[in-house]
Amino acid sequence: MTDAHVVGSGMIHFGELKEKSFDDTIEEAYLALLDDVDDGVAPADIDGVWYGSADIAGEGSSGVTVAHATGLFETPITRVENACATGSDAVRNARIAIEAGQADVAMVIGAEKMTDDTGGLIAAAALDRLWRGRGVTMPAFFGMRATRHMDQYGTTREQIAEVSVKNHENGTKYPYAHQQFECTVEDVKNSPTVSYPLNLYDCCPVTDGACAILLASEERAGEFTDDPIRIAGSGLATDSFMRGDDLALTNFPATRHAADQAYEEAGIGADDVDVAEVHDCFSITELVTYEDLGFCGQGEGGQLVADGETRLDGSIPVNPSGGLLSKGHPIGATGVAQVAEIYEQLRGEAGDVQVDDPEVGVQHNIGIGRNATGAVSCVNVLDRR
Repeated sequence: MTDAHVVGSGMIHFGELKEKSFDDTIEEAYLALLDDVDDGVAPADIDGVWYGSADIAGEGSSGVTVAHATGLFETPITRVENACATGSDAVRNARIAIEAGQADVAMVIGAEKMTDDTGGLIAAAALDRLWRGRGVTMPAFFGMRATRHMDQYGTTREQIAEVSVKNHENGTKYPYAHQQFECTVEDVKNSPTVSYPLNLYDCCPVTDGACAILLASEERAGEFTDDPIRIAGSGLATDSFMRGDDLALTNFPATRHAADQAYEEAGIGADDVDVAEVHDCFSITELVTYEDLGFCGQGEGGQLVADGETRLDGSIPVNPSGGLLSKGHPIGATGVAQVAEIYEQLRGEAGDVQVDDPEVGVQHNIGIGRNATGAVSCVNVLDRR
């Protein structure tokens, strides 16, 4: 069995890309990837493509979409969809194919045009099976998670807001981020209420975007770059939306199980992680994820962010890119873009958001689908050691 390495990445600017078609976004990310690979890559080098899209706007339901946008007509293309973990699970599946010897070089590309059908997005956000008729959408459900965490552990509204403050500050320095503005705790608290205690600046924007990365086997990685980054571990876990054992809405069991798998496979612990890109669809999500990934103890996430430990110069920088709160959340592209950012961090190429000499990075998504918040989680560990 061989290890899989990231050897290149290509991203487009995330935002409201109404002037671009779905195919345009895929084509641009693909061309950016070809341009990024240090020693070049030819289309004929690519043995397979793993394509992540939730197909929100109904434009990209099969690999044919990617073939037309890239010209890779003779290349096997597999579409992956796994709620908000779609992109990161596409990376995981491409890695498995390389490790199994089914591909030596694989491209992962994720794309979503969220702004083309906002009605479809809102309709899909209703938790139909469990909360039908009660008006519980995603912001409402995460609002309940926030109030429960506040009640259980004394987490303050200000600590939750600090996540947004940090990520929006990082986003002003990250060239691909959708929203590039700074805000204070008071700005977050005074922004329009969405679902108590979450306000507008606690919520990720509706965003279009695309990103591609190139993976290669250990034997082939040197053909493309002298500085490949190994994917050292991956984990995927699925949880029930009705099981009710998630510590009364204060953690995500799927994240804990996926992280355990990824850490064990990579031979690391949470203390070894130097930088992380995690799922912050809402500010409370990132705070809870600190605890689920083992960066602090249960109930200590609020203090961790308040102490500045997750800032760029902190002990465990989280979401240098600005996270979903600033960069946006085009579902199929999100996880791929997070892996691309960790790849850049570990190569020392993250520009104004570069953290100090990281060796191990974690990428994380929590899947938020039609029927649950946090029913699936994917974690990938990247290691340059």
